[in-house]
Amino acid sequence: MQPVKIGFIGCGNISSNYLQHAKQFPILDVAALSDLDVSRAQARAEEFGVPKACSVEELLADESIELVVNLTIPAVHAKVSLQIIEAGKHVYTEKPLAVNTDEGKAVLDAAKAKGVRVGNAPDTFLGTSHQACRALIESGAIGKPVAATAFMLCPGHESWHPDPDFYYQPGGGPMFDMGPYYLTALVNMLGPITRVAGEADIQINPRTITSEPKNGTPIDVNTPDHVAGTLRFADGCLGTIVTSFATRFAPYDGTNPITIYGTQGTLKVPDPNGFDGPVFLQKIGDEEYQQVDIQHTHPNGRSLGIADLATAIRTGRDHRANERLAYCVLEAMQGLLDSSADGRFVDLDTNFTKPALIPENLQDGNLDN
Repeated sequence: MQPVKIGFIGCGNISSNYLQHAKQFPILDVAALSDLDVSRAQARAEEFGVPKACSVEELLADESIELVVNLTIPAVHAKVSLQIIEAGKHVYTEKPLAVNTDEGKAVLDAAKAKGVRVGNAPDTFLGTSHQACRALIESGAIGKPVAATAFMLCPGHESWHPDPDFYYQPGGGPMFDMGPYYLTALVNMLGPITRVAGEADIQINPRTITSEPKNGTPIDVNTPDHVAGTLRFADGCLGTIVTSFATRFAPYDGTNPITIYGTQGTLKVPDPNGFDGPVFLQKIGDEEYQQVDIQHTHPNGRSLGIADLATAIRTGRDHRANERLAYCVLEAMQGLLDSSADGRFVDLDTNFTKPALIPENLQDGNLDN
């Protein structure tokens, strides 16, 4: 299968993770890197052996590049994605798809009109452990899912991230920054969300950066840093989610922060910020949880979703980390904040079906069906 030439816009902190794991997938040919600061793109290109570092304009004008990965900050995700689409290229965007549903819908409408695909992080739900969890649920291992809980509790990112201000602006916060991992994992396992209710607030403001190089710089927090909500899924399962950048010493299980409860058993799901991790299952008659033997063998790591998108471009099938999944998650996140602001339930669009499972025992980075 002919590789897909890809380019990156945005060479910040997360780009090294993508570039490192892209090497696992023969379908990906990283052809160029770009950034508003071209010197940063040049440094990344030298680090990872990418043949070209250039301006954003030059990358978008390169006709050999079919797919562009958008790793800019959340506030400009939609703007940059629209530029990529206008250039006639497929786009894969870091999460979230956009900072609100209006921007997200504009991206989807533009892509449809232009005849290009939109992929979106997170792709962690494609990881071996998370695919195994969904396969277990669909096999009836826990019976009918009736409830789910998901927790992400921490004090925030200003102690370690070199430039953390954007985490506390619209499009950031614990829901828009970390919520995509948890909501995407839940939707992949349980299907679309039809209604949400939430409470959200800014609990700590201002904040002070303690990481380098901006140690001592204050942050004005402009989006909720603690969000708690309930989720109703189309199949009747009821969920609870809490995401926080305002908590310390939380006693929740950070290794398996998602739990799916069924009529015949309970499933402990690994951290959806990662691709793998231990899976635990307890069924009626079991005295305790048993660790599940994972049968999926495909490569894990960021760029998995990009490789799946590239494979889909070549084969014509649907890609798994697709725009419908991303919009469903975006709608749920905005719904939780809108619910808190307005004091009401928020009904969501259910125009979404779960993407296909990745087959077991795939080899050599091949993600084709």
